[in-house]
Amino acid sequence: MVKLIAVLTVFSLLFATRFSNAVELKSPSEAPAIHKMGGEGSLTIEECPKACDFRCSATSHKKPCLFYCNLCCKKCLCVPSGTYEHKEECPCYDNWKNKRGGPKCP
Repeated sequence: MVKLIAVLTVFSLLFATRFSNAVELKSPSEAPAIHKMGGEGSLTIEECPKACDFRCSATSHKKPCLFYCNLCCKKCLCVPSGTYEHKEECPCYDNWKNKRGGPKCP
């Protein structure tokens, strides 16, 4: 019984690790090479515009999204994967707040 529990625990950890690293992408052809999972410092300043173009591609408010995304990327050197959510990948990006306490970064 103990062996069965140990095997199930190892299997569940492997399964959770495998799928926790998934990246939200529209399609493989639209995925920039820089949209890998990574934390702060995973991008260079030169990579910020391309990462932010992808991050803001699904919004109807492109101009402000791009402005704040690039501002945040240049400070944090990180942009969360996908077009929405996943901010936990970049704590600096996630924790930067505006004057009213809301999120500064899209």
